Amino acid sequence: MDDHTVEPPHVWRDRLPSKYRDIAPRIVRAPLKEMTFVGGKFAPKMGAPGDDGPIADWWVYEDLHRPLTRLDTAVGYSRDEVKLEAITYEQMRPGSYSVPDRLADMDVNHVQSALCFPTFPRFCGQTFTEAKDHELGLLALRAYNDWMVEEWCGPEAQGRLIPLTLIPLWDAELAAAEVRRNAARGVRAVCFSEIPPNLGLPSVHTDAWDPFFAACDETGTVVAMHIGSSSRMPSTSADAPPAVGSTITFANCCFSMVDWLMSGKLDRFPDLKIMYAEGQIGWIPYILERADVVWEENRGWGGVADKVLRPPSELFAEHVYGCFFDDAFGLRNLDAIGVGNVLYETDYPHSDSTWPKSREVGEAQMGHLPQDVVERIVRGNAIELLGLTEDGLWAGPGA
Repeated sequence: MDDHTVEPPHVWRDRLPSKYRDIAPRIVRAPLKEMTFVGGKFAPKMGAPGDDGPIADWWVYEDLHRPLTRLDTAVGYSRDEVKLEAITYEQMRPGSYSVPDRLADMDVNHVQSALCFPTFPRFCGQTFTEAKDHELGLLALRAYNDWMVEEWCGPEAQGRLIPLTLIPLWDAELAAAEVRRNAARGVRAVCFSEIPPNLGLPSVHTDAWDPFFAACDETGTVVAMHIGSSSRMPSTSADAPPAVGSTITFANCCFSMVDWLMSGKLDRFPDLKIMYAEGQIGWIPYILERADVVWEENRGWGGVADKVLRPPSELFAEHVYGCFFDDAFGLRNLDAIGVGNVLYETDYPHSDSTWPKSREVGEAQMGHLPQDVVERIVRGNAIELLGLTEDGLWAGPGA
């Protein structure tokens, strides 16, 4: 329920009119002058031809110059070799961007089907939201969705790659239309920001997103939120090393889930489902306990008495899913989370990925659980949530 695709260079070159060729997202090979990742902020600097520095493939779009990095695709390298460095396509594992190679790597890892988040567009399409030209941004976003459905998850994928699309975050009506456009061809998951105000967008406490939420509710489209989809990874200070943020990545999911549970939206949209990718699950029991106490004892002055009509833990059980790839603590407390609210992931090809040992990790951490519970966690819940076939495959357009 959380892998990633590194988009191949042709995605926008082949799917946008030729008049946009020089301004649409495109790959440029150039040196890297400098790159830092401090206080949760990633800052690369692109060199000119002939400058010193390692050569990298860069996505160029308006004022954005974004190199491919080893953190985008770390599988196949030892942990000690995974550093903050810029790379080219030739320096990454082909399964990062090639469908046949991805399926082969899934076979090695005992993975049948995978839902993949984007790389260059970022985890909920922030790249296009931040662009100056939203007319081109909308075309580029739709081109990505078409590539996702028709090529990445096309016939060559044999139903094993499950589409996950983007929306134009700057316009909730356009977002609703894009959800419906993709739902009509079988898409059942869409990316969204964990904390929209961090992107300068309205919060889930407003009515601004209601057209989008309504479209998801009506079409059975799952709202998928990945850590970092607010463009602000947790950190404690500007000079905190990346290890600090990496340890507390779950925090954004925690804040976001409380937002949703206290927003009233899960009562207003009874069929809406939301999921948190790469946030792990061990933190969930306490947050549900605390949210229920606040709702019971403080709702009169807490601003939720008239809109949150049931205990937050009940809303969680019906609407919210947590994804994990390595969380022995969470699995020891599964009864406090809910067997039906947990999904398995491998995070291929990122540095945190358990590939190619996801099965071994799962067996080690789930060995104490009954087989029927394991089956639900690693297959059944995802099949039900995404409307897959009984065999765990995406049935394709029109599904």
